[in-house]
Amino acid sequence: MASMKLGSKTDGFHRDGNTWYCTTGLPSDVTIEVGEMTFNLHKFPLLSRSGLLEKLIEELSIEDGSVCVLKLNDMPAGAKAFELIARFCYGIKIEMTSLNVVSLRCAAEYLRMTEDYGEGNLIVQAEAFLDEVFGSWTDSIKALETCEEVLPYAEEIHIVPRCIDSLAMKACADPNVFNLPVAGQTDAQSQRDVILWNGISSSANKPQPISDDWWFQDVSFLNLPLYKRLILAVESRGMKPETISASLIYYAKRYLPLMSRQSSFDHANNGNPWATVSIPSETDQRVLLEEIVTLLPKKKGVTSPEFLIMLLRTAMVLHASPSCIENLEKKAGAQLDQAVLVDLLIPNVGYSVETLYDIDCAQRMLDHFMSLNQDAALSTPPCIVEEGQFLGGPDTLQPLTMVASLVDGFLAEVAPDVNLKPSKFETLAATIPDYARPLDDGVYHAIDVYLKGSCNMLGL
Repeated sequence: MASMKLGSKTDGFHRDGNTWYCTTGLPSDVTIEVGEMTFNLHKFPLLSRSGLLEKLIEELSIEDGSVCVLKLNDMPAGAKAFELIARFCYGIKIEMTSLNVVSLRCAAEYLRMTEDYGEGNLIVQAEAFLDEVFGSWTDSIKALETCEEVLPYAEEIHIVPRCIDSLAMKACADPNVFNLPVAGQTDAQSQRDVILWNGISSSANKPQPISDDWWFQDVSFLNLPLYKRLILAVESRGMKPETISASLIYYAKRYLPLMSRQSSFDHANNGNPWATVSIPSETDQRVLLEEIVTLLPKKKGVTSPEFLIMLLRTAMVLHASPSCIENLEKKAGAQLDQAVLVDLLIPNVGYSVETLYDIDCAQRMLDHFMSLNQDAALSTPPCIVEEGQFLGGPDTLQPLTMVASLVDGFLAEVAPDVNLKPSKFETLAATIPDYARPLDDGVYHAIDVYLKGSCNMLGL
């Protein structure tokens, strides 16, 4: 982790409970209250470095020599940051790191610690160190995470967009060419593994190629608003939609417990990165899911139907907005030819549950698939030579035949449900045109199962 030491004196402060004292031997002439902490200090070191403190001290100074009391209730990062700033004003050593530079930079802005109040003041020093931080992936991540504590101030002085731009640039770069870290690997380890010449890596030990997902785990610690901005940033830089989709899947599985339960995602290589994640409230999960759906790449085939339907199931349980559910149904429906039977078996979670599985949802996805594919199929109608074979248009019909087989299997699976109405069974079966079924065995089997179930219900 990058760090910068400021000041020359070793120390001159001590704490007693919620009160800090300067141990210079001179009596304090100014008391500064920051939250619950009190700092008994001296005017001159402070007003010589801070425009705000100079102004406040001048306004509140009393000629009788009594101690001046200032309240800094709006201090960015509170007493923790002010303690370091007080040390800086006294010339006492402080260490600036990627974990505190954002709060120090925001606090310095608030206190107006410009070059008008001493050369090498804190704003300039913090800016110089931020440039160093932005050169490192790991330090940029740490700095961005700390922005949450002082978000309004960090936005105002453009630290957040600079952090995001730094991360987006590195995420879009080729980690096999440039010296970028792998998740779980420190910058120092990464630097030992490669020799750099003009920024290009020349591997001494020929390390294994780094996959496109190297950054997923690191950014999954960001809160949703910051993560969303990063995803939009990498998208604007031209990152492959497949990689963006994969990152969204990783992020969703981290914070949506229902997604993890549905998934066979293997964490064996890195342990379980979700083990220590606190579960968000149902409301927060719903907001997160709806945002993830809006961020999904629009390109067809980039996101698997398996994941789309996992999202759809979760959206139903969390009572996501109708527009979100409709969006997912259409995305999944457009790729129904890539789905498998288990994907369609969506438990019915409606308030008036009639059937075990959500037949209406399956029907809507099928209707959307047919609306996208039927016109193309009809433009090259097949000629049936004999049962099970087509003459003409095989490539066009392949998606239809795959979905026909999927629907027939789904019908056979839901047919034993005694609450399945004949009209719904018939509508679902008839949605597939006859010419899309090279063989009728599947639909006949489903009808047979349905009739047997109906007979059993009637005691026949």
